[in-house]
Amino acid sequence: MKIPLKYTLRNFRTRRLTTGITIFGVALVVFVFAAVLMMAYGIQKTLIATGSEENAIVVRKSSQGEISSIVMQETVNLILTLPQIAKESGGAPIASAEPVVIINLSKIDGGLSNVTVRGVSQKAFALRPQVKLKEGRMFQPGTRELIVGTSIARRFLGASVGDVVKFAGDNWSIVGLFDSDGSGFDSEMWGDAPQLQDAFNRSGAFQSLTVRLTRPEDFDALKLEFEKENRLLQFEPKIEKKFFEEQSELMATFIRVLGIFITVIFSAGATIGAMITMYAAVANRTVEVGTLRALGFRRRSVMAAFLMESLVLSLIGGAVGLLFASVLQFFRVSTLNFGSFAELEFSFALSPSIALSSLLFALGMGLVGGFLPSVRAARLNIVNALRSA
Repeated sequence: MKIPLKYTLRNFRTRRLTTGITIFGVALVVFVFAAVLMMAYGIQKTLIATGSEENAIVVRKSSQGEISSIVMQETVNLILTLPQIAKESGGAPIASAEPVVIINLSKIDGGLSNVTVRGVSQKAFALRPQVKLKEGRMFQPGTRELIVGTSIARRFLGASVGDVVKFAGDNWSIVGLFDSDGSGFDSEMWGDAPQLQDAFNRSGAFQSLTVRLTRPEDFDALKLEFEKENRLLQFEPKIEKKFFEEQSELMATFIRVLGIFITVIFSAGATIGAMITMYAAVANRTVEVGTLRALGFRRRSVMAAFLMESLVLSLIGGAVGLLFASVLQFFRVSTLNFGSFAELEFSFALSPSIALSSLLFALGMGLVGGFLPSVRAARLNIVNALRSA
């Protein structure tokens, strides 16, 4: 015979304090576990949103990111002749060769941090339609003016419309504020590409070239062109979305590994707590166990009942921890992106796989914590258990 589930649920009311402590411990661990996964996923989601399937980005082979790449003007001119690159009605290629530099700015909450400054042309806005001007105006070509992402304006001193920032020995006026719908561009400053090259003595040198493909399916043909042309063998085109996804992998993996390592240590405490709770339950219900055995319930039924009790406790704790972790989606934080060595703002993001992993993690703690006590309950001698009344 199987012991009814309501027997297990009824026992929660008889030891509310220990049950509540166990649920709280599991909830705390699951909260940390889910928060770590949500942070890593949030970084990936932000950077993936930065790219587009319709664009290809060209960088030097083996470069770890745009900042470590260099593409000269003659190479840009050669690439722009390739047939896979989309053109405007007038015949001009839809492309943007961009210098990228890193500067230091003071954060509102204290300290210095790196900020990406990207030199762009007007074609950059055709390539990235998600970038919208929210306040002020566009920078004028040929001037040392900047527009800044919403994250920069929110987190750095002197980075709002009307302010002036100084770098490369000159003053740059901030004339506009843009929003890129939560992508990584929100954590950048944009200015005129030739002006940025001149300020950093990089005449004719860019860090990347972004082009619009005639069709997304033409990427393989574009890649083949690079393999056939000796002058392009040192460069590598990538789908822009995939490029930024790869940029997120190192950072996301680091957060996941470090976070899960810490969480596993914390989980040991929650598991021990669950084990103590279940041992106490066995000790307090020795007569009940003896009665159940005398009524004909088998050892495995008793073991299953106590193990189920531990799993239900852990599942409730996991659900509570996951519920509180889901609130983190309303917060935005920033960190140093390993791919660009610059500030990146992102939101915590919850996915179905993270929710499932968190609940399975909670059940794992319940299984480990409840196994030995349930075995003890199942092995109690019927006569001795009844005599203890």
